Amino acid sequence: MVTAMKLSRFSMHTLLMAGTLAASTFALASCATDPGDEDQQASDDDGGQDSAPNVCTTGHWQCKAHVVVDEHNRVKPAATPSGLGPADLASAYKLNASITSTATIAIVDAFNYPNAESDLAKYRAQFGLPACTKANGCLRVLNQNGATSPLPKNSPAGDDWTVEAALDLDMASAACPTCKLILFEANDDQGNGLFVAQNAAAAAGAVSISNSWGGPSDGTDVSLDSQFFTHTQNVNVFVATGDSGNTKTQPDYPSTSAHVIGVGGTTLRRSTGTARGWTETAWSGAGSSCSKVIAKPTFQSVVPTAACTRRAASDVAAVANPSTGLAVFNAGSGGWIVVGGTSASSPFVAGVYARYGISGASHNASYAYAHTNQFFDITSGTNGTCTSALCRAAAGWDGPTGVGSPNGAAL
Repeated sequence: MVTAMKLSRFSMHTLLMAGTLAASTFALASCATDPGDEDQQASDDDGGQDSAPNVCTTGHWQCKAHVVVDEHNRVKPAATPSGLGPADLASAYKLNASITSTATIAIVDAFNYPNAESDLAKYRAQFGLPACTKANGCLRVLNQNGATSPLPKNSPAGDDWTVEAALDLDMASAACPTCKLILFEANDDQGNGLFVAQNAAAAAGAVSISNSWGGPSDGTDVSLDSQFFTHTQNVNVFVATGDSGNTKTQPDYPSTSAHVIGVGGTTLRRSTGTARGWTETAWSGAGSSCSKVIAKPTFQSVVPTAACTRRAASDVAAVANPSTGLAVFNAGSGGWIVVGGTSASSPFVAGVYARYGISGASHNASYAYAHTNQFFDITSGTNGTCTSALCRAAAGWDGPTGVGSPNGAAL
């Protein structure tokens, strides 16, 4: 993140992303092996950002999706999926097949996604998930005010929120195949439409709201919290913590809101030598930050003072490293692609909470801190150079992964 300079939120993002994300076309690496296989990853860098650039590059608020590319920085979509699918995630996070739900998960993104229904149908059919369509009442696509029309314009070139929305819908589906889905489409990623959609999503009956976007705090966080994240409804709000590692003195908002669950990221690999069958470490790109203006909530008393004296992110985590990324279908990208980023972990954990019926009555992340035994503690990996828990995974809370990733066998 750009620090110290007195720049607008938009300018900071523009400078940050311009160097490495200039290309407007992205690519899917041809993966001959399962990206979840620990043996495949011996030569992989844990970061993955260079070979998986962000798909959103120009917005005031930016999505956190990273699509895997080839050596020429081009998308090479596949006819069949590569990357982790629903069965892999169910195995890794021990999701109980007997626990189902028809609760509603809201996905908040920017711009119109014309192929949302057909792309989602392709993903769910491929992996044997039940159909989720507008006709059967499972899927709704609404504007930022919660109306069916008018829907916003399509994404501009170089700011492809359709990949983000595809990832969000697919990950929510993988976590809770029988849940209902609402895609809220904000007018753009420049104004406050993404925030306005929070209130619309809560009013629509969602029990989980996933936000795979954010930006550097400009100091108005407390005001934004009071306007858009203090819901009266029983709803959990999830926010991706970012993909730039530890952002040092520049907190990423709204993942540091007092009323959300900040979702960090991990590297997830198969491991035949462990009881779980998977190993999970902190992803070097997983966002972690410390608010400058929001007080430390009481449930974060476990966060060391050396790490943060105010509200800290993350709270929980799940797979995010593009090198161990997720299979996603996006017709606009040519078919099956592999995507990562905390844009994957946020909707997945949102879906897990919805599936297991975890109450959102507290309107904050306190559930995870009060039930740490229901999460896989991530104890290795770093996302920055600081020596505190804000950058370094260890037993208990840490910045990249919070209190850990959901353990469906214990939830």
